[in-house]
Amino acid sequence: MIGAGYVGLVSGACFSEFGANVVCVDLNQERIAALEAGKIPIYEPGLTTLVTRNRESGRLKFTTDLASAVGEADLIFIAVGTPTRRGDGHADLGYVYAAAKDIAAHLSGYTVIVDKSTVPVGTAAQVKRIIAENNPEADFDVASNPEFLREGAAIGDFMRPDRVVLGVESERAERLLRELYRPLNLIEAPIMVTDLESAELIKYAANAFLATKISFINEISQLCEAVGADVHAVAKGMGLDGRIGKKFLHAGPGYGGSCFPKDTLALVRTAQEYGVSSRIVEAVVEVNAAQKARMVKKIRHALGGSEAGKRIAVLGLTFKPETDDMRDAPSLSILPPLVDKGAHIVAHDPQGMHEAKPLLPESVEYASDIYAAIKDADALVLMTEWNAYRGLSLSRVRSMMRGNAFIDLRNVYEPESMKAAGFNYTCVGR
Repeated sequence: MIGAGYVGLVSGACFSEFGANVVCVDLNQERIAALEAGKIPIYEPGLTTLVTRNRESGRLKFTTDLASAVGEADLIFIAVGTPTRRGDGHADLGYVYAAAKDIAAHLSGYTVIVDKSTVPVGTAAQVKRIIAENNPEADFDVASNPEFLREGAAIGDFMRPDRVVLGVESERAERLLRELYRPLNLIEAPIMVTDLESAELIKYAANAFLATKISFINEISQLCEAVGADVHAVAKGMGLDGRIGKKFLHAGPGYGGSCFPKDTLALVRTAQEYGVSSRIVEAVVEVNAAQKARMVKKIRHALGGSEAGKRIAVLGLTFKPETDDMRDAPSLSILPPLVDKGAHIVAHDPQGMHEAKPLLPESVEYASDIYAAIKDADALVLMTEWNAYRGLSLSRVRSMMRGNAFIDLRNVYEPESMKAAGFNYTCVGR
């Protein structure tokens, strides 16, 4: 595994659990040293146990020595970052191409180089070209095996996948990849084999469609507020239709994370590059940005029109529960404008505060305890629906707050019970 970040580490640990001998390679010496010492640099439920068990068995190793790892490998997965390129929205493939060049110099015997990173259409062909140019004698194939891991549920997603997509150009490559994934035959997990370009596009198309469902229900939530409808009832009525399904129809502050924001932008840019319309995905991106801005106005309105001098308790900072990932989290768009207008933010998050500190304004305070964040607050904003926030003692919260504004951006609580508890309750689409 080239790259010991989120995708590389989770995939490497799971492959070793399948029985494969896995070496995770990363240039970050501190990360590798931490992993060798048994310290996991990211929060993902179940990952520490999985890594520890397979390290102790000898099936999972970590190194900065790319040459030795590549020379012994039958399969090499490129699992490096592909962030949004500053300025134009394209996926930055610099790390992928650098990895391909480094791999080329050390190949020995037949090897399959697999793009595991989320990459635009045509990347596998470029990786193939780079390796061939840098090592004309190399015996290799390039494949695409996109990941479909949900942060917070990645181990389960890998071990019990909806599908495994293999983009290949040869029977040899397909045979090796099928053998690697053979343990999934026991649960009859669908393994779909297709061409390189289709495999690359499947990941982007899937993420764009899920992001579309989120932006759609968020736009409907605005209409619900205008006409007096309940977005929960509307979403349930839609989701009971088997053609639509209930997942990702949850109104909230907009999507974030490591995938949807960058993948929707990259898909738009790819379409533009090929002269193809992508008006739906473009609208999804616009609606998502507008939803985050609307949340700022919602909080401001709940505070009587001005947040200046108000103490606001914020519960949850990460883009979703069960992760410490702050990438494109809605809190990063919603909280700074409030701070700029004079709000005093006191935040709590079960896992994300360390990651949040360098990304949010310096004036934001962080509380190690939920109720310490709430104390003397004029308003409480529930930003991320961690389980720890689902069963708050409402009487205690109300007695500890100075004001009574409760802004629930995840619709965790019921309006009637919140009003009965003495809160000026604000939610999304109800």
